[in-house]
Amino acid sequence: MKITVTVFAILALAPPLMSQTLAAPTFAKDVAPIFQEKCQSCHRPGYIAPMSLVTYEEARPWAKAIKERVITRQMPPWHLDKTIGIQKFANDRSLNDEQINTIVRWVDGGAQKGDPKDMPPPKQWPDEAVWNFASLFGGPPDLVIKSPLYTMPAIAQDAWYRPSVETGLTEPRWVRAIEIHPATVKGRKITHHALASLQQQERAANGGGADGDIAAAIAGGLGTGGLFMEWAVGKQGEIMRPNSGKLMLPGSRISFEVHYHAIGEEITDQVELGIYFYPKGQEPKYRQVLGLFNAIGGGRTNIDIPPNSTFMTQSTTTMRQAGRIENFQPHMHLRGRGMSLEAILPDGTTKMLSRVDHFDFNWMTNYIYADDAAPVLPKGTQLRVTAWYDNTKANKNNPEPDQWVGFGDRTVDEMGHAWINVTYMSDEDYAQEIASKNGARALNQE
Repeated sequence: MKITVTVFAILALAPPLMSQTLAAPTFAKDVAPIFQEKCQSCHRPGYIAPMSLVTYEEARPWAKAIKERVITRQMPPWHLDKTIGIQKFANDRSLNDEQINTIVRWVDGGAQKGDPKDMPPPKQWPDEAVWNFASLFGGPPDLVIKSPLYTMPAIAQDAWYRPSVETGLTEPRWVRAIEIHPATVKGRKITHHALASLQQQERAANGGGADGDIAAAIAGGLGTGGLFMEWAVGKQGEIMRPNSGKLMLPGSRISFEVHYHAIGEEITDQVELGIYFYPKGQEPKYRQVLGLFNAIGGGRTNIDIPPNSTFMTQSTTTMRQAGRIENFQPHMHLRGRGMSLEAILPDGTTKMLSRVDHFDFNWMTNYIYADDAAPVLPKGTQLRVTAWYDNTKANKNNPEPDQWVGFGDRTVDEMGHAWINVTYMSDEDYAQEIASKNGARALNQE
């Protein structure tokens, strides 16, 4: 009898336990926190995404589309091949397998709202008029440089606006953080991307020694001062790693290049570049430079893609100084399908650093390596950038597969390069960095 009663008790408890195990996730308890963390930076009222995902009522009509986008990893935009290369990033916005499974089960289970009491508090987003890094550095940027106002007509061809603005600096200053953005939310709708390049005389300012070698690397391979910062959807600023910075010299200028496109409404806007300096007299040990690394063999304009064909090309750049690679950001247009970054070490060893295998022109994603994952490479390393293109009907972004495609600034033309930040260091500092990394690795393995 005792056994029968025990069995009865177990059987009586079994249905609710199984029900709880198999219960579908709800929006309030399970899905809303994911949307807050990974989606709402764009998907919120009045912002750049086509719909808001803040409330259940806003998200529910899009449930099936959301499921399809997350299964195919189209959203959130993170286009890295997750099977190769470095996988630890400071700004990883991708969904993990568990989060994807939660969203899929929510949709398949009827996309239920759940108990409103389970909803997390609404996320407080920063005021667009406030600089994001201001709270970290105790106030607004030390220097704000603005491009002249530009009016984009409601209907027009794409425009590339290239003004040059003086920085006004009368002494060298080291930069510890940079922000850049269109001045208004409306301006973000017409701005595909905005570049700010630092124009200054490197060789005249730096003599021999390590600084002179770094200056030569910048002037020889990356332009007179290097690309300073870029704005694109999903990319707005950068804080230098500890004891690293960018150097601005007296008499320097900022050269803007802003790619505008019409959206059916006349909008006037400008780009704002905010710069946070190290305190005067405080100089970081390492100098960082953001450069354009070409992917096109034979020169940046050497693109020739016949109709209904695929195309692959690659190029290498030799590091004249040892350095740490901080990030990888591919840049192509509508036929671009992927890009990879490899390091060919002086001993001939090749390491795949990152591979973007489903590039999307609508998202110029910057992949910033985590502090303990950023590769440190010796002088003489070749950085090889490989790009591949699809000018066929299989490419859903291809506007005209029967058209020959060559190099050009227009979206319907093509180009191929990667924006890569390099923190340069001496051979001695490189040896110390490697020893430090090996020591940390040994501790983690104990």
